Order: sequence, then structure tokens, then C-alpha cells
Amino acid sequence: MAAVSAMMLMQPALSPARAADMTAPVREIMTEAERGWSETPSGEPRDYFDAERLKRIYSADFNRAYAAAAKFPAYEDGGSPFDYDVIVSGQDSCTLKDIHIEEKPAAGGATPVEVSFDNKHCLAEEGAPPPDQSHLTFRMIEESGRVVIDDIIRPDAAGSLKGELDEMAKLAADEAGKDGKDGN
Repeated sequence: MAAVSAMMLMQPALSPARAADMTAPVREIMTEAERGWSETPSGEPRDYFDAERLKRIYSADFNRAYAAAAKFPAYEDGGSPFDYDVIVSGQDSCTLKDIHIEEKPAAGGATPVEVSFDNKHCLAEEGAPPPDQSHLTFRMIEESGRVVIDDIIRPDAAGSLKGELDEMAKLAADEAGKDGKDGN
């Protein structure tokens, strides 16, 4: 018994951060992306940022940025500040295939989870080389005992999704301020 206890003491302890599944929220979002914007059984469109999901799998800071940008929805009927699918980086895409999700080593207080997928295969001309894979990096953190998405980094010019939300809110607020001054 003492030998077993000694062996257990020699084993490195798993920290809560190490034991957490950093890919679970990413897999949830990528499942939604695979389904596309098809309707749910209730008739509502699928959404990466519905109120329940925002609270459950996104960080408080991401929620702050999203709430600020959502005050200025992309369409008059309200809802999302986005007028495109932020995961596939477009308004249209092919059904996703070849999805690969990989957790990378933690750095700077966050764990990057890299995702690659093909969302262009249906756009390729016959006989053309296969299209490049699309890539995202989800910045995962632990917050209040939960693994949450703090940001989604797109390698193209769009970059940080949280940064885009902050910029959208700032531009919309500036525009609203100009409209208020012009009305006087």
C-alpha cells in the first residue's frame, strides 16, 4: 500500500486546466457550421451566438464585445451585428468537409485550438487543384470553472473576431453620435 501511495505522489498531478476539454466548445461551433443556417425544429435559424450559447461557451469579455456590437444589428429586423457567417468567412459556402480540430499547447494564459476545413470544394472547377483549406484559431480560456471561447482568429484580413466586434460597436456609436449632432 505504501508503494502505491509513493507511486501516486510521483505521478504529475493533472491540473484542472489540463483535465478540461478545450476542444468541446469549438466542436459545438463547428457542428453548427456543418449544419449551416438551416432551421431548427422550432423554425428559428441556427446561430453561433444565441443568448444561451453566449452565456455558456463564450468568455465574459467576448460577451461584452458582442453585446456592444449587437446594439447595432446588421439588418433592420435586429439580431446579429454580422451580415456574413463568421466561421466560414462568407455569405455562401459549400457544405463543410475535412474538418480537423487540434488543441495546441497553452501560451499566454490561453489555449489555441486550430481548425481547418474545406468550404470551397463545390466552387472548384472540374479538373482544378483542390481548394486551400480554411483555417481558424479559437482562443480558449478557463473562466469561472468553464472552458470558454475568448476569441476567434481568422488568418485573413478580418483577424480577431472580438476586435471586429469592438470596431463595429465603435463605428456604429460614432455614426449614431454624428446623426444625433446633425439633428440639432
